[in-house]
Amino acid sequence: MPTKTLQIPTPDGQADAFAAFPDGGERHPGVLMYADALGIRPVLREMARELAGHGYYVLVPNFLYRHGPTPVVELPEHIGEEDRPAVIAQLMPLIEAHTTERILRDADAYLRFLTAQPEVGAGPVAVTGYCIGGLLAMHTAAAHPGQVAAVAGFHGPVSACGPDSLSKITARVHLGHAETDLTPEALGELNQALDAAGLDYTSEIYPGTVHGFTMSDTDAFSASGLKRHWDRLLPLLDRTLAHS
Repeated sequence: MPTKTLQIPTPDGQADAFAAFPDGGERHPGVLMYADALGIRPVLREMARELAGHGYYVLVPNFLYRHGPTPVVELPEHIGEEDRPAVIAQLMPLIEAHTTERILRDADAYLRFLTAQPEVGAGPVAVTGYCIGGLLAMHTAAAHPGQVAAVAGFHGPVSACGPDSLSKITARVHLGHAETDLTPEALGELNQALDAAGLDYTSEIYPGTVHGFTMSDTDAFSASGLKRHWDRLLPLLDRTLAHS
């Protein structure tokens, strides 16, 4: 599986990024993958390679590049519950500084870079994200309705994406929530907002999961939650993106 470490030019500097794509010299649909707050690390590279193995060019940008290259903060090999508070305390000011204006400026740059890669085919792209990356994915889809055909967010604060943004999304949407992130009542309210925006979507709570369930380098990891994530994500991409 070919992989690359890349530099994406943006209006505010250079964002380092990781890319994985199928071997063989053909062109493939592009997928922009936003990491969780913990950023690009072995588990994200592994997930990008897994997705690329299904026939996609996957680009994972360091969206906190303004604060330095990956890793933006030092991470233990396994992020246990005892490590998490100190790590999150370092990251929260950086996340809070990542305004909607920055998100949208960067999304323009990431998509322009992704679609210009020689291994990426013409046609629409998909965006997926984890934790805060799920919110970034939704904002990206809202800002590029003619280009983003599918968007997926997992254990992310997507309810922060207001009705104005939701109404601009034309992509098919899947949202996979952790049990600890949303009550059934809050899920109902979110899904009502998605209905009101006229979205083609699925939005569900993954049973027995806690926030961060896709990430195998954390105590939150759920093998069944990760499998369900692939079982939802892969058919969504297959339906919406044209393979060469």
